[in-house]
Amino acid sequence: MNQPNLLAYLRLIALCLVLYLAVTANLEPANWVIGLLISLAITFIVRPTSEPMSLRRLPSALLNLAVYVVWLSVDIIRNGIRVARIVLDPKLPIKPGILAIKSEMRTELGRALNAHAITVTPGEQVVEIGDDGTLYTHCLDVEASAAGAEEAQRKRQAMLKAIFE
Repeated sequence: MNQPNLLAYLRLIALCLVLYLAVTANLEPANWVIGLLISLAITFIVRPTSEPMSLRRLPSALLNLAVYVVWLSVDIIRNGIRVARIVLDPKLPIKPGILAIKSEMRTELGRALNAHAITVTPGEQVVEIGDDGTLYTHCLDVEASAAGAEEAQRKRQAMLKAIFE
């Protein structure tokens, strides 16, 4: 992957600052300073690439982002109900364990978003990301999670790639 250049950092700082000011709707000097500090922190965490996104790809990326958010929301609700049943019904056995989920995301951002999607899903928590991108995930019910993990990972990665790559 290309090393980021100064212009890529400045673009991301400016974008984050404008978004911050728009969300806070406060143009006082102190808010500009806070927004700049937050923008700098975000920029150095995200580490922008020097490859600009094509404007022709933007509508497709936004559509794929909307599909991803809906899919993730449904997954969170579905798994939240499953976890609530496990917790509230003492007859249902809890079978915790660690599951190794292979990730094919090429970038750190892709791996992080992939891990985040797993972690926000009730009953699952990524505890470590291996050097090869394997996501070691603690599951409340390892058998149920293992049954659908490969298919869910394939869908999640396809959607993230459609958004970011």
